[in-house]
Amino acid sequence: MTEELRIVSAERVVVASPEVIFELIADPAQQPRWDGNDNLSEAAPGQRVHQGGDVFVMKITTDGQYRENRVVEFEEDRRIAWLPSPVGAVAPGHLWRWELEPQADGTTLVRHTYDWTALHDEKRMVRARATTADSLLASIDRLAALAESVV
Repeated sequence: MTEELRIVSAERVVVASPEVIFELIADPAQQPRWDGNDNLSEAAPGQRVHQGGDVFVMKITTDGQYRENRVVEFEEDRRIAWLPSPVGAVAPGHLWRWELEPQADGTTLVRHTYDWTALHDEKRMVRARATTADSLLASIDRLAALAESVV
């Protein structure tokens, strides 16, 4: 029996600065514009993340419910990660991470990771397994198109 891969990642170089890219990620109101999973519907403005421990709320497209996202990793313009959960509930154990590495030529290596190693809720497994490197790359591609149009 093979062990199931529970960390999925994609990366590519984007022709924009980490600051421009990070602003699109750290402002939840911008996230539906670049979500390659087509899972995010909307977020109220004014929730820009500034530090670990911040919580932002998103409405998701699959069932119209809201979810909280607790920021568990944060380094301005470099790294951000959050644990989503139903509002007021304990996070079920999947994490979304973005890492930005500035390159010498002014571009940025963007890495997007979905980590569901701590997920044990069987009802969420089908959706978790459906998140592929291709869907993560779709988010990076959409993000790149937005960031590169700002440059």
